[in-house]
Order: sequence, then C-alpha cells, then structure tokens
Amino acid sequence: MYETHKDKVEFLMVYIKEAHASDGRVSQGNVRQGINIRKHTSYEDREEVAKTACSLLKIEFPAIVDSMDDKASNAYGAAPDRIYVVDKDGKVAVQADRGPWGFKPGVEATKKWLETYASQSKAKN
Repeated sequence: MYETHKDKVEFLMVYIKEAHASDGRVSQGNVRQGINIRKHTSYEDREEVAKTACSLLKIEFPAIVDSMDDKASNAYGAAPDRIYVVDKDGKVAVQADRGPWGFKPGVEATKKWLETYASQSKAKN
C-alpha cells in the first residue's frame, strides 16, 4: 500500500505505549514469540522500542512516538492499535475499530479509500 501510494498521500505510524508489557498485562502470543518489552519508564525507552519495532517489522514509512502522557493514543482511542485515515481537509475518512480485530478490516477500508482517492486525483488532472 505504501509503495503504491506514497507519492500521493503521507503515511505515518504513531508508536504508543506497549499494550502487553512483560511487567504488566502479558500477552501469551508475545511470550510464545519471545517478545519481552517492559513498560516504558521514559520517552527514550519508548523511542528505542519504536525504532526496534519498525526495523523488525520492516516499516518503511515515517514513525513518530507518542508522548509519555499518551496524548495521541488517548485522543484517537488507539490502544492497542488502530488505523485512521485523515483526508487533506483534516477530516477522518477511515476510522477502523480497535485492534487486533479491527486491524485487517481497517487495512481493507484504507485500501478502498486510497483507490477511490487515487481515481479522483487522476480525474482532476
């Protein structure tokens, strides 16, 4: 999706607090995969985990890190993950349900929106 549309829209990932920290609400999936992320005690901790996650997951688009007061996560109801598309006028065009159950449908809704947006952009040119 990013490769196809990166020249038309801006992609951004916001890394938020760890939903299943190993010293908190542990995910058995994380245990099985050997993922051991402790609660972030500083912005630098959160930033380091975000860098590692982006590298391991091969995320190619820009990522930013939510503040320690979780301002972005709280504003968008992002925990544990969520997909939003904000159009050029600043309006929410796609608001997926919270993950993990809302993630795949959110990706599909985003693809559909991007296809529509791309066809509208071509029609204007």
